[in-house]
Amino acid sequence: MSNDDVNKKLDKANFNNARIGIALGSGSARGWAHIGVLQALKKMGIEPHIVAGSSIGALVGAAYAGDQLDDMETMVKALKWKDIVGYLDMSVTGGGLVQGDKIADFLREHVKEADIESMPHRFAAVATDLGNGREVWLQQGDLLEAVRASVALPGLFTPHKQNNRWLVDGGLVDPIPVSLCRAMGAEIVIAVSLNVDIIGKHSRPNHVHENERAIDESTEKQLAVEDEPDLWDRISNQLEKATHLRKNILLSRLFGKKEEVPGLIDVLAGSLNIMQDRISRSRMAGDPPDIILAPRLSHIELMEFDRGRDAIKEGVACVERMRAELEYTVSV
Repeated sequence: MSNDDVNKKLDKANFNNARIGIALGSGSARGWAHIGVLQALKKMGIEPHIVAGSSIGALVGAAYAGDQLDDMETMVKALKWKDIVGYLDMSVTGGGLVQGDKIADFLREHVKEADIESMPHRFAAVATDLGNGREVWLQQGDLLEAVRASVALPGLFTPHKQNNRWLVDGGLVDPIPVSLCRAMGAEIVIAVSLNVDIIGKHSRPNHVHENERAIDESTEKQLAVEDEPDLWDRISNQLEKATHLRKNILLSRLFGKKEEVPGLIDVLAGSLNIMQDRISRSRMAGDPPDIILAPRLSHIELMEFDRGRDAIKEGVACVERMRAELEYTVSV
């Protein structure tokens, strides 16, 4: 064996003993695929020492860092559309359509309350400072506060105030936080991109969830009843309606009913897909990960959090497709 071959084997051995980091990307409901990715990696014997997440990646990453991933999987697979609606405390007076208090309650139910520094695995979340546009690395302090800031999707969820600054979704500045992983000490970085195959595929599918259809029909019936008294009575009655009715009305307008006219969610999702894809490509060109895992998730829409089973299954399948490269790069 030549000296060059010996040196290559030594380099490979050192590389395989390196600290592994995983950068979990943003992508809203598609982010449940991260659960499948992490579980499939564990079955291969690959357990990242460091996890950095942006948006939904921060949520799943926090569960992984706190050894709660199995609990999160159970919850995600049980999610129904009506459960998702229940977490949407709609508002038109704040900085987003969803106030976020119930999202915070959701986080407290499924992510342990702890300081980031005390987690079993090293963890950090990415957020964006709304005041100056800077990338914010949340590596210390309250775990739930960090996740709440990172998932604050502009226009949909209200910004999160922390240390006298308003923070929004980390996907605006770093959809796949490879650089953060390296800054935390990772020598091998596995990046999980959720937006590879979704450009131009953000339109609402032709099928409509039965639950959504029931919501729309219920809304229409209740609105029809309201068209009877005088204007002031109708306004008063509308203001006094139960929370679920306000949600139904807003949901109907958010998702739209006409295929030729995209709803607000369609426009928001398509715009975010384009932005995050372009930013991800640019960031990873300057600081490339060692491996990119790219689940095929174009069939899952921005807010389809009830399709967790499909997303998790594809996360597992993605790891299987990349098994050879993973085994070559990481000693298992």
